[in-house]
Amino acid sequence: MTEGTISAAESADEADDALTRLEQEGEIAADYLEGLLDIADLDGDIDMDVEADRAAVSIISDSDGRDLQKLVGRDGEVLEALQELTRLAVHRETGDRSRLMLDIAGFRAKKRTELAELGTKAADKVKSTGEPVKLNPMTPFERKVVHDAVAAAGLRSESEGEEPQRFVVVLPA
Repeated sequence: MTEGTISAAESADEADDALTRLEQEGEIAADYLEGLLDIADLDGDIDMDVEADRAAVSIISDSDGRDLQKLVGRDGEVLEALQELTRLAVHRETGDRSRLMLDIAGFRAKKRTELAELGTKAADKVKSTGEPVKLNPMTPFERKVVHDAVAAAGLRSESEGEEPQRFVVVLPA
């Protein structure tokens, strides 16, 4: 093998290392969130996974879920803050920046479905009118979901504006 080339075994080892690192992030996040739930005296089960090259941690209600809504907050504001705190806890332990995604009581999963539908509808409108469609300001997570839905519909989109007023524009083909 020549210098600078990577063997299949080395590539597989790197993938295994990345998966192990993401699983470790999930474990650290789960421990942090367990402590948070205990302090807040809230019940919930924690589920860990690796999705799209990032650790994904969900707090799932083991009852009706009303208690966990406190951790979601209005429009997911508390959820976003908890995600950042959890990422900081992971960073403190690992020294590496985390892209961990946190979901609580299925809020983010439901939001993802709604945003994908919004992106598809906007793409359909652009296809029928030939005119760009500007959407309301969104968080980076929300914009990513819309961009993916627009791309799946065969069009392209861009983010414009400055945070926190950054928004998606769906463009004609």
